[in-house]
Amino acid sequence: MAKMKVLVICVHNSARSQMGEEYIRKYGGDIFDVESAGLEPGKLNPLVVEVLKEEGIDITGKKTQSAFDLYQAGKSYDYVITVCSKEAQERCPIYPGTQERLHWPFSDPSSLDGTHEEKLERTRAIRDEIKEAVKAFVAEHRK
Repeated sequence: MAKMKVLVICVHNSARSQMGEEYIRKYGGDIFDVESAGLEPGKLNPLVVEVLKEEGIDITGKKTQSAFDLYQAGKSYDYVITVCSKEAQERCPIYPGTQERLHWPFSDPSSLDGTHEEKLERTRAIRDEIKEAVKAFVAEHRK
């Protein structure tokens, strides 16, 4: 049976979508082909790189990509999961040709204030929220 294709999107493909992609790969890589993209691809958020390393996932040097480039390349997906915050929801893209679209609103690690340790702690919390959402998504598709 072919794997279901999943695209995880956020604004910059620098944090939330990267975490979503990596956790879907980690927990559901046997049933999903997954990638992530952004509306305005930026650079990887170093806090996200750091908190994923704590989980044994190394995305150091990974390139961000554009959701529009994937669309122009003719890619299609069974699921497109937007992980934009409630505040940025209106900017979350609608990806054409998708069988099912899901919206999981998470805070944006790039908007966090405070000391490095405070931002790191909040990024860990966002990471853990994304991980739990992914685990539930994967479990639902294993039934």
